[in-house]
Amino acid sequence: MLCLIPIVGGLLIMMGQHDRSEALFYYFRLEDQVPENHLLRLIEKHISFEFVRERLRNSYSETGRPSIDPELLLRILLIGYLYSITSERKLVEELRMHLAWRWFTGLGFDQEIPHHSTFSKNRHGRFEESKLFEELFEQIVKQCVEVGLVQGQHLSVDGSFVEANASKESRIPREQLAEAAQVNQTVRQYLVELEQQNPTEEPVHQQEQVSTTDPDSTYATKGGTSARLGYYDNYLVDNHSCVIVGVQATAARMSQETVAAQDMLTRFSAWQGGEPWSVAADATYGNGEFLQWLLDRGITPYMRTRDSALRKNNPGYGPERFTYLPESNSYRCPAGEQLNYVGLNVRNRAHAYIGSAKRCGACSQKAQCTSGRYKYLAIHVHESARQRARELANTPEFCQAQRERKKVEALFAELKNHIGLRRLRLRRIKFVREQFFLAATAQNIKRLVRYLSESVTPAPAATT
Repeated sequence: MLCLIPIVGGLLIMMGQHDRSEALFYYFRLEDQVPENHLLRLIEKHISFEFVRERLRNSYSETGRPSIDPELLLRILLIGYLYSITSERKLVEELRMHLAWRWFTGLGFDQEIPHHSTFSKNRHGRFEESKLFEELFEQIVKQCVEVGLVQGQHLSVDGSFVEANASKESRIPREQLAEAAQVNQTVRQYLVELEQQNPTEEPVHQQEQVSTTDPDSTYATKGGTSARLGYYDNYLVDNHSCVIVGVQATAARMSQETVAAQDMLTRFSAWQGGEPWSVAADATYGNGEFLQWLLDRGITPYMRTRDSALRKNNPGYGPERFTYLPESNSYRCPAGEQLNYVGLNVRNRAHAYIGSAKRCGACSQKAQCTSGRYKYLAIHVHESARQRARELANTPEFCQAQRERKKVEALFAELKNHIGLRRLRLRRIKFVREQFFLAATAQNIKRLVRYLSESVTPAPAATT
């Protein structure tokens, strides 16, 4: 019996039924199935991956059975980061069914898709040795600079904690590593690498406990969260375009953030042929050494100073209340008494000056100056750089730079919530670098192709 449904206007419409029978053959081109404004089509139009084969040429033999095209493998991996698929097994499964992905990789329906284990084999061999993923990231950044997307004048830097693929229960005391190496290949390889890198000296920051699952990871916390094993993902970002111009994986230690920042700034300055005008960051980066390093290169530091090393100055009068006497290398306090130099505090990188306990005890300003028996004044070895940073903190430019700095946090939110890298999949820092480079590359590619597409879009004709 037919089902008739009345609608407005007195017309009748009969309910249809879709024929689900499958045709024996389909005639169509993949080219026709991908819209002109599709992300992958825009990438294909504006970005070249030809460098991959040249980069890896020396990694292959001139004779023998042909390998899987390394450019094909890179394109597949990039799809995973563009579309938030962190599992290579799942990525290969999805590739079988997705028309646009097949078109981007050049794989027809009659062509075999690489096995998911192929990526791991190349990761532990050719990709690692050639630094392919770092090269891809640099190529995209250079293209962003060349087309004018990246201005490179005002930058921001920050780091974010990314959880390792290891649980805190996997940690054992360092002295048990040799015993664990007898049954654990990861630990065995870790000890060999340590010996090759630093055979005679102990590491500067040596953890008391090491994870047998991922020995390179650090047990740490950031942002008030509970301690976990992980790494720091460090970003250097162009404020104008929100493009990541530097990325580096480090141990999850605060001291490593400024080291990474210096390395990223040095590399980016070499790419663009000049130093940036300014760098914005939070107070984590505001130590004297980094501030001095920036000022020596003509870079304006928009960051607050870290005063934890000089906490002995508080409570009471700060260094700004004291007058330096260069002829005697001493300081004169507000009451006119002299504080003499006693030496360098190596740990805090500060010169120490102290007053007389007798004179301080009899001083009418002692209650406001210090709570101790005498005044202890700590002056950082790079106090002039710290003072310059304090002066800049009172300018409108500082406030603007700090607002721009929030863009880095937005990129980290994109990394974890959209790309899916809240927790790492691969272990060991050399493979963590791969994940960070590919993720940052995917973020940059989206911005680059959008910019290039908008640049070539003709403006609508004016109406009269």
